[in-house]
Amino acid sequence: MTGYAVTNPANGEVVKTYETATEAQIEAAAAKAFETYEQWSRSTTAEERAAMIRRVAEIFNERKVELGAIITREMGKPVEQAEGEVEFSAAIFEYYAENGPKLLEDEPIEAATGGYAVIRKDPLGPLLGIMPWNYPYYQVARFAGPNLVVGNPIILKHAEQCPESALAMEKIFHEAGFPEGAYTNVFASHDQISTLIADPRVRGVSLTGSERAGAIVAEQAGRALKKCVLELGGSDPFLVLDTSDVDAAAEMAVAGRMENSGQACNASKRCIVLDKYYDEFVEKFTAKMMAQNEAKDPSQAGGDFGPLSSLKAAEGLEKQVESAVAEGAKITKSGERDGAHFPTTVLTDITPDMAAYREELFGPVGTVYRAKDVEDAIRIANDSPYGLGSIMVCEDENLALEVAAKLDTGMVYINEVGGESAELPFGGVKNSGYGRELGPVGIQDFVNKKLIRFKDKAAN
Repeated sequence: MTGYAVTNPANGEVVKTYETATEAQIEAAAAKAFETYEQWSRSTTAEERAAMIRRVAEIFNERKVELGAIITREMGKPVEQAEGEVEFSAAIFEYYAENGPKLLEDEPIEAATGGYAVIRKDPLGPLLGIMPWNYPYYQVARFAGPNLVVGNPIILKHAEQCPESALAMEKIFHEAGFPEGAYTNVFASHDQISTLIADPRVRGVSLTGSERAGAIVAEQAGRALKKCVLELGGSDPFLVLDTSDVDAAAEMAVAGRMENSGQACNASKRCIVLDKYYDEFVEKFTAKMMAQNEAKDPSQAGGDFGPLSSLKAAEGLEKQVESAVAEGAKITKSGERDGAHFPTTVLTDITPDMAAYREELFGPVGTVYRAKDVEDAIRIANDSPYGLGSIMVCEDENLALEVAAKLDTGMVYINEVGGESAELPFGGVKNSGYGRELGPVGIQDFVNKKLIRFKDKAAN
């Protein structure tokens, strides 16, 4: 049975297919990961594991061109962005190589009744990672990097359209010194994922993907009493509240919307603009979006707008846009869909009774909402099932902080697009999931925070 394939979205060519794992392979992956946990994880230090992660970072940087070309073939990411993703992934590995051991140090507690108490951070055990196609390396790096420093073996199920990058990463982890069972790629089916979640040797699961997939995984993990981290969809607001330069605000909005050809969970999908800026913003934002309309061969340098990840993705987005227009939204677009190449599009006059008001539009489609004042802008921003990130244009710093406190999102960036970094936590609230990755908290979710208490021992 073939379930995994590299299909170049730029031309529809099926480059190579891969067989789905057998039941024996799934069992072997779970057994070896647990054996590695009991032996390797318990006999190595965080410093030793961090040294291996540092070598992973070095190999990523050494093979930037090769690795970038792989994901350009798999999901259409323009080559310069693809190589940038490789570099960002390496930076994440470097962060945890440098900081992981310190973040895992024992935490003494002042015991009220005397004696000595400490919280020790031990490995939890093998973890299952279920990763998406839109950032094939970055998503894995922020999950596997910190957890391998902790000592949690990884079983990694990548997206069906990313088998080549999945195998390339597995090879790199082994080359860097991680033993067999510390990082295992599995081309698992949906039923096999359920089997792994239920397996008592697997101690936790992390998924980055759709809201629907997150609900299924959370339900299965709950039945098995497994902790999970979920980074799901987003419909991030881009608020224009206080600016002396509407043109610059529109430029920022386009940059926030068009990263990865619009296929980012935390892209700026909803522009919410105060009434006094609205007309000028719509004019400038629309013009700048339409100027992005030349989708190029993603394998050629100089392009920053490629095809969507697949023909299916483009067809699905087209149906969402058509539905919004049929319900009364106004549309401006740069052309017609050509296979997986989707034209840049701007939607306005979207009302709460339309499906597009609640949905995530995953691609180069920007929406703009008019807000009568700041409180109205906050209301619109929060009136969403999602709560991943947000960006705010606001020159009044006090106002910006007041608004940030009222936004139901996991992240708020003020006067900045593309501010993500290895040391900054990433994650959301509401239907955007729970748990955090990256930064100092990103190494904490799958740790056994073990209390050790001495009755009489004095603190060191």
